[in-house]
Amino acid sequence: MHIESERSAKRLVRLKVNGRWREDAVGQNELLVDYLREVARLTGVKTGCDGGECGACTVLIDGEAVPSCMVLAVRCEGRAVETVEGLLSQGRPSRLQQAFHEKLGAQCGFCTPGMIMAAEALLRRNPNPTDGEIRTALSGNLCRCTGYVKIVESVKTAAEMPS
Repeated sequence: MHIESERSAKRLVRLKVNGRWREDAVGQNELLVDYLREVARLTGVKTGCDGGECGACTVLIDGEAVPSCMVLAVRCEGRAVETVEGLLSQGRPSRLQQAFHEKLGAQCGFCTPGMIMAAEALLRRNPNPTDGEIRTALSGNLCRCTGYVKIVESVKTAAEMPS
């Protein structure tokens, strides 16, 4: 009984999600991916492998690309979390979102939010990456539909767009 009550215990957590502070009751063992999808209702974050290997759940935590299936939501107390939905500006797609659309970087779309978030982290720290740097930045993200050529082209196109 005691162990079960510890697992289900919740605590109030304050974090900044897509630029807005939130305060929610979060289970001690609740993964960030589950918090974002079920509590914050940000379904662009996808649940894929649940083991940090596919990248579908990639978000930015304080600007760093992280698989949200590997982070407890309570560990994000006071931190900034960004999802693909947060890249929209006044309802308009970001340059990466636009480039993925124009250059056909998205096939089925399941991996796309994670790819975009990993690419966003790259472009913030390196606005003019080489193909190799793009491939390295995306190496934690798997796509079952493409050979990654269109994805790399999409990131290169976004890098060439004015920010």
